[in-house]
Amino acid sequence: MPAVPAPKPAETGVAQTARRVGGGALTFWRVLRANPLTLAGFVVVALIAFAALVVIVDPHLLTPYGADQITTAYNQPPNWAHPFGTDGTGLDIYSETLYALPLDLAIAFAIAGAAMLAGGALGLVAGFWDRPGTVSGTLSVVILRITDIFLAFPSLILALAIAVSLGRGVWQLIVAILLTWWPYYVRLVRGETLAVKHLPYVQAARAAGVTEGRIVLRHILRNVLEPVVVYFTLDIGTVLVTLSTIGFVGLGLPYPSQAEWGSMMSYYQGAGLITAYPWTVLGPGLAIFVTVLAFSLLGDGLRDILDPRSRRVLAGTGTGAITAAAPPAPEVPVASGESDLAKAAEGPTPA
Repeated sequence: MPAVPAPKPAETGVAQTARRVGGGALTFWRVLRANPLTLAGFVVVALIAFAALVVIVDPHLLTPYGADQITTAYNQPPNWAHPFGTDGTGLDIYSETLYALPLDLAIAFAIAGAAMLAGGALGLVAGFWDRPGTVSGTLSVVILRITDIFLAFPSLILALAIAVSLGRGVWQLIVAILLTWWPYYVRLVRGETLAVKHLPYVQAARAAGVTEGRIVLRHILRNVLEPVVVYFTLDIGTVLVTLSTIGFVGLGLPYPSQAEWGSMMSYYQGAGLITAYPWTVLGPGLAIFVTVLAFSLLGDGLRDILDPRSRRVLAGTGTGAITAAAPPAPEVPVASGESDLAKAAEGPTPA
């Protein structure tokens, strides 16, 4: 009589969690590897975040000079000692560009994160509790009308007007852009909420007596979160461009007392150095371009990673193209009478 194999011991909660984390990390790596542009964006964003952290902790590991440190080289073109050259006051532009990295990233993340939280909460309220004739319906209408007022003006022009009235400073700059940024998240989250709230599983939860707050947290929010995260990642680059634009027109942070990429370009352009010494804007301009491009590539890749269908395809094939052919349709038996009718409909067979 064959021996019966002993049953496998049940996995503990820690083992199950570790297995799920390992499988999720492997799937994430396969999806990244399947799309080279997404992988490149992920690597560049990781390097940018690591460089910003190093500049905060110990900047001299990456920068040969301190902030606002005057060197003995004046108006030097890019070389080994000064990769982005120097300006007329002897500042090393490479060091100044790296010192501006943590501040620019912090402002961009703060604006996009606060706009996502505030606009997302208002979008959930306006989308889920939009019942006409009720207090929540009236509140939804008020939220949408205020949102339309802000969206009626170009966000950059409105941010410039607010920045002029508030003055120059880090917090003034954050408030000026944030006041024009939250309406986009209201529209996004409200649209996604309206698409999800009428699905069958939400109706079943409501029929089962689940409270509306629990429905919002467990069903609505979890399905709305994926497009919001993708939009947030792409929005980092957009906020950074707006921030640099405000700094370039002279309404940003005062440089060289505070290094910021847009203000650096404005300072060298206003001093007339951009024509005689064009490398003075090379560092901040290249930093803006690479950072925005990296977050854009990462955001496009997150759309595939967070979508379950494309994630399964990319993780299974290892390439961005779907190569598996569709299985043949199963043959359905046809009754004899139906077979005769089909032959008659096809007409006579040619000789």
